[in-house]
Amino acid sequence: MQLNEDQEIRHLANLELLARQVVEGFITGLHQSPFHGFSVEFAEHRLYNSGESVKNIDWKLLARTDKLFVKQFEEETNLRCYLLLDTSSSMNFPEKGLNKLQFSVYAAASLMYLFKKQRDAFGLCLFSNRIDWMSQAKSTSTHLFYLYAELEKAYNQPKKNAPTDIASVLHHIAGQIHQRSMVILFSDMLENSLNPAKLQALFAAVQHLKYNKHEVIIFNVSDKQKELDFNFDNRPHHFIDIESGEQVRVHPGKIREQYLAAMHQYRHELQLKCAQYHIDLVDAYIEDGYNAVLKQYLIKRNSMI
Repeated sequence: MQLNEDQEIRHLANLELLARQVVEGFITGLHQSPFHGFSVEFAEHRLYNSGESVKNIDWKLLARTDKLFVKQFEEETNLRCYLLLDTSSSMNFPEKGLNKLQFSVYAAASLMYLFKKQRDAFGLCLFSNRIDWMSQAKSTSTHLFYLYAELEKAYNQPKKNAPTDIASVLHHIAGQIHQRSMVILFSDMLENSLNPAKLQALFAAVQHLKYNKHEVIIFNVSDKQKELDFNFDNRPHHFIDIESGEQVRVHPGKIREQYLAAMHQYRHELQLKCAQYHIDLVDAYIEDGYNAVLKQYLIKRNSMI
């Protein structure tokens, strides 16, 4: 029992360490880029004006420059953020290397670390065809590690033959969240790719969230090489639907054009629908890392405060 507890603590520490490294590397990059206005601790320094409060004077900078500068902090807000993580079986692709679920867990952990630095309240929802687990939104360190523990469980216990029902989950979330919030969805969005009725149901649920004044970001998580470019070896392959278990043996070269056309059409429809409902749809390729995820959150956050 003690060994299991020690392993859990070590895993949580590793998740927290990775999240911190991702966020601090990202912030360093922002400071070196035109996006310096997104800095996390404080926006910038300005010269002290005689007569104003001295509580925000940077005394270390005074010692170095012999001038009075004031730290201009980002305006504190009560922004609430909810992370919705699709844990259906399709998120377990690819089998080798980092898969979509693991990428989403790391991205969510990094966002939580950034939420904490920004003093934003944050909650987590894990779902497949139903909500499996959901927390309240809080901003404490204890809450952060509580959610990290749930992310660890999702990471270590991937589901088999579990389908997705994003629409019903979003309707439930819309009924549960009573304060204006940022709702961030991590999913491969493949549930609706062959079913126009499901796509309509999805955006009816999104409209429910928007009607309740929530802002929505969808991170469309995918393996670009395999799922979008259909980049497979030029030989017969045995394909298995991870959610349904259906199997087919086919030569990729014989279906590549049809597959790419269908995928392009679906993603185009998804983009049009998101634009219609003012939803931020962001491609999150597992090969590209986490900076685009963190940047999109900061852009949306700045538009809400």
